[in-house]
Formats: sequence, structure tokens, C-alpha cells
Amino acid sequence: MMDTLYLLLFMLIILVGSVVTYIYYLKDKKEQLDAIKRGFCPRCHHNAIELTDQRSGGCSAPKILSFECTACGYANSFSVQGGGGCGL
Repeated sequence: MMDTLYLLLFMLIILVGSVVTYIYYLKDKKEQLDAIKRGFCPRCHHNAIELTDQRSGGCSAPKILSFECTACGYANSFSVQGGGGCGL
């Protein structure tokens, strides 16, 4: 009985840890995208960030935006919700 309780407690700790880690990951990605929207690199803070690729999967699919900094080599991709324009 105690073994089962310990196993459930362990699984709960792993689950909570995973959720908290994912929330911090998303928060960090949001902060990086906000810095890019303001026009500077999130790593070196220079005004050298460029949009290198933009892809979309269709009318209501999210856009994949890829950015790269020419000063420090920072590169990252972001999935952003695109305002669908099909049929308009």
C-alpha cells in the first residue's frame, strides 16, 4: 500500500514539475518574441535582428516566423497565430 502511495506521489511530482517547466519555457519564448517585436536581439540587445523565414500552413493555421541576429548569430523560430485571410 505504501509503495503505491509513494509511486503516485512521485508521479504527481514529475507531472507538476513538467507543467511548471513548460510554463517557464513559454514565458521565456514570449519575452524573446516581445524583444524581437521591439526591434532588438534578445541575446545581445543590438538592433540587428532580421526575419529570415515565414511559413504558413493555410488559412487559419499558425505562422512560423524565423529570426536571426546578424551581430551574435542568435536564431529562433516562433509560432504565431495568423489572421486568416482566405475567402476575403
